[in-house]
Amino acid sequence: MVKSSPSPIAKTKPSKVEGIKENSNFLREPVATEALQDTTHFSEDAVQLLKFHGSYQQDNRDNRVKGQEKDYQMMLRTKNPGGLVPPQLYLALDKLADEYGNHTLRATTRQGFQLHGILKKNLKVAIATIVKNLGSTLGACGDLNRNVMAPPAPFKNRPEYQYAWEYAQNIADLLSPQTGAYYEIWLDGEKVISGEESPEVKAARQSNGNGTIIHDTEEPIYGTHYMPRKFKACVTVPGDNSIDLYSQDLTLVVITNKKGQLEGFNVFAGGGLGRTHNKEETFARLADPIGYVDKDDVYDMVKAIVATQRDYGDRADRRHARLKYLINDWGVEQFRTKVEEYFGKAIAPFKKLPEFKYQDFLGWQEQGDGKLFLGISIDNGRVKDEGSLLLKTALREIVEQFNLPMRLTPHQNLIFYDIAPENQSAIQDILDRCGVVSDPSTIEPLVRFAMACPALPTCGLAITESERAIPGLLERIRTLLDKLGLQNEHFVVRMTGCPNGCARPYMAELGFVGSAPESYQVWLGGSPHQTRLAQAYTEKLHHNDIESFLEPIFVYFKKSKKSKESFGDFCDRVGFDAIREFSATYDPLAASSSGKSRHRVSLRDDVYLRLKAAAESQGKPMTELVNAALEAYFQNLP
Repeated sequence: MVKSSPSPIAKTKPSKVEGIKENSNFLREPVATEALQDTTHFSEDAVQLLKFHGSYQQDNRDNRVKGQEKDYQMMLRTKNPGGLVPPQLYLALDKLADEYGNHTLRATTRQGFQLHGILKKNLKVAIATIVKNLGSTLGACGDLNRNVMAPPAPFKNRPEYQYAWEYAQNIADLLSPQTGAYYEIWLDGEKVISGEESPEVKAARQSNGNGTIIHDTEEPIYGTHYMPRKFKACVTVPGDNSIDLYSQDLTLVVITNKKGQLEGFNVFAGGGLGRTHNKEETFARLADPIGYVDKDDVYDMVKAIVATQRDYGDRADRRHARLKYLINDWGVEQFRTKVEEYFGKAIAPFKKLPEFKYQDFLGWQEQGDGKLFLGISIDNGRVKDEGSLLLKTALREIVEQFNLPMRLTPHQNLIFYDIAPENQSAIQDILDRCGVVSDPSTIEPLVRFAMACPALPTCGLAITESERAIPGLLERIRTLLDKLGLQNEHFVVRMTGCPNGCARPYMAELGFVGSAPESYQVWLGGSPHQTRLAQAYTEKLHHNDIESFLEPIFVYFKKSKKSKESFGDFCDRVGFDAIREFSATYDPLAASSSGKSRHRVSLRDDVYLRLKAAAESQGKPMTELVNAALEAYFQNLP
C-alpha cells in the first residue's frame, strides 16, 4: 500500500503557508476570530486561509494615498462546476454587486463570477447570501481543486456534452473540502444543501484506494495540509477545446460508443501556465496524455492523481509546487507508474481523439430538443451598465422575466439556455433596447477572441494594466492591420498584468504579459485553437512602441504566409530567428505601398477610453472628434 504522508513535508522544510494550513484547524483560525473583529482587513495568515473560502483581500491602488491606510476590499469568487449559474443565484449576485460591491460582476476564465469591492464588514452577509441562493464560494481559491470546467454548450441531442456536465459536477463534489469551517464561520453552522451528491461520489470519497484516502480526519482526500498548490481540472468532449484543456492539471475527455453511451475517459495531466519573470525554473507547460480509464473507475483515477500530487508535490517552494513541475521532474512514465500504485492497476492506453478546436458558441442556436440557447459576448467578462451598453440591466431583466439558467464560458462570456422559441423575440427586444449585441458576426474578431485579466487597480499581483488597457491595444492593432492591407486577418490576443497567466496568454497567438509599469513581455506562436504553447519573443515592450514593434512582424506575415495560414501558425513555422532578421532590416518608408505619410500619436489609456465612449455616443469616428478638438484648440492659441 502506498503511504499517504506528504513526503515533501517529511523531507524538507515546508513553506510558511504549509504551517498556516497545519495550524488552522481545517481552515478555521484565525479567519473565524478575525471575521468577528471590527477591522478593515484581515491579517496575512488569515488572508492565506480566506482563499480556501473563496475570497482574496485586495486594495484599490487607484485610491492609495501616502500616509493613509490602504483602501482594503474583498474579492469574492463563486464556484460553478461547468459554469452553471441558476437564475436565483444570478439575481442574488446582481443585487450583491449593487448593495455591497462595485456595481459590476466579472465572469472569470474558469466559468465563475467575481464580485469586487466588498468591505470586510459585509463579507459574511455576501457569502451567506450566495450559499442560500444555490451558490458557493468554497474552494474557488486556495490550495485545492478549483472550479471544474466543462464546455458550456447545452446540446441536448449530443449525449457527450451532458456527460461532461454531469462528471464536472461529480468531480467538483468529490474534491470539495469537507471541513465544517465554511458553514460555521459564514452561516453560523447552518449547512445549506444546494444539491444532492451522487451515491458513487459519496462512496468514492471514503473508499481507500491504496492510500488515496486519509482516515480519521475531516479531510479524507486532502488531509491536514490540503494540496501543495492550486489544482485545476476540467471535463470535455472529443474535439472541443473551449476549455483550454492543455492548460489544466487534470483533463478528462468523454469517450462514448456508437450509441452515444458513456464508456470512459481519456486522461491528460500536467498542464499549467503560471510562471515568474526571470525565473527560468518556472514555466508554462502543456498537459500530457496519461491513458484511458473506464467510467466505473474514473473517481479512483481522479483520487490517484490528486493523491500523487498531494503526497509528492513540492511543499517547500510554492513556485515549484504545481503538478506540472512534478511531472516535468519525474517524466510521464514515472508519474504514470506512481499513479498506478494508488489506482491499484495498470492504466489502459490512450484512445485516439480528433483534432481539438476552439469554439465560443455565441449567438442564437438550436440546442437539439426544440429549444434555443443564446451566447452573449462580454468584453473581458465585465458585466456592467456603461454609456449606451446596459448589459447588467439586460441580463437581470432576461432572468427576471424568463427564469433562465445560464452557463458561463471559459472565454468570459455567457450562454442562456432552455429558451422557448416563442420567447426569442421578447429577449431580443431587451437586448436591442439595452444595446447588447447578439449576432457574433457583427463583433470585431480581434475583440471577440481576445481576453484579459482584471489586473489594476485591484489585483495585488498586477505589475501593469490589462483589462483597462486591452480595448485601446486592440484598436491600435486593428488600425495597423488596416494600414498594412491585412483587414481580413485576426488572431487570438490575450493580455495579463503579471506572469501568472490568468487570461491564459501563453496559449494565444499574440500574448502580452505585464513585465513592468506600462510594459509587456510579448509571446508569439500559439495555436488559434489553443493546442500549442506560444513562446516569449521579447522581454519588455513599452506600450508606446507597440506599432513600431508589430509592423515589421505583420509585414513579414503578409509577405510570407501560406494560404489560410493563421498568424500564430506562421510565427511557429518560420521561427523567431527569421522574424528577428526580417524586423532588423525592415524599412517602414520603403515598405509603404501607399506612398502617403502616416502620422501616429499615442494616447493615455484613460483618454482613449473616454474618446471611444464619446465617439460611440455621438455615432462619429474617433478621428473626426480628435480633429475637431485639435482644430478648436489651435484656433484658441494666441
